[in-house]
Amino acid sequence: MTALNGFLPPLTPRGTSSLVPKMPWYYSGTLLTVEYLTDPANVRAILPPDIDLAPERPGAVAIIWADWQSCSEGGLELLDPIRSQYLEAFVVVRCSYQGEVYSRCVAIWVTKDFAMGRGWFQGYPKKLGSVHVTRIFAHGKASPRLEAGAQLGASLAAYDHRLASAVVTLREPSEGNGFVNGHRMLHNRFMPSISQGQGLSMDQLVTMGGVDADLGQAWRGDAELSLADSPWDELHSILPVGEILGGYYRELGVTFAGGELIADRSRSV
Repeated sequence: MTALNGFLPPLTPRGTSSLVPKMPWYYSGTLLTVEYLTDPANVRAILPPDIDLAPERPGAVAIIWADWQSCSEGGLELLDPIRSQYLEAFVVVRCSYQGEVYSRCVAIWVTKDFAMGRGWFQGYPKKLGSVHVTRIFAHGKASPRLEAGAQLGASLAAYDHRLASAVVTLREPSEGNGFVNGHRMLHNRFMPSISQGQGLSMDQLVTMGGVDADLGQAWRGDAELSLADSPWDELHSILPVGEILGGYYRELGVTFAGGELIADRSRSV
């Protein structure tokens, strides 16, 4: 009998049709980040009961636009760019679990199905969306330069409803690209039981982070940000903007090679 192969469904004898190839996964791209403060009660409301607020600046939030090119071992996807290029916009808060501070993605929209599959595997709550962000090129008049005064815009929409808009004006080089998304991620991986009323067949608390980081020069500056809700997505109502702290831009590369299981409360039903 022929074995079925693949990392995620669909599985086939050769495994070519799998939505996502096996790890490691390599990423190169840019991050445009806006950090702001909301009421800590808003962050508390989006965290599971067993995860606490961060002890410092518990109301800090980051919304990040990422423009990625990614691939698996061997880089075959790079020769068929529709399988390697995508954008995403994600919302990150900080939290604490058993005395350690983590970052946690609480909302995220991506433009490709393979990125959504990878995210569900990692515990990211990914949905499909329309994401756009200004790109920086070194030549021509249709691009800002990486310099003081450069302005970059970004937008997020889902189901044809605009959810977020941002403009970042770069001012100066920075040692980092913000503090909210600066820790290992703490996520929940879950899947409801196929039997009604039987809870979660998979219920795991996991942590993860990138390795082999290759970081470009970060820049910081001023930021404008507006958020909205739609009939199908909550963003403004969950984490409304209070004080804007600033904006950041950075080019980077990183590898994802797996995470760590912290707690497993899955049921065998």
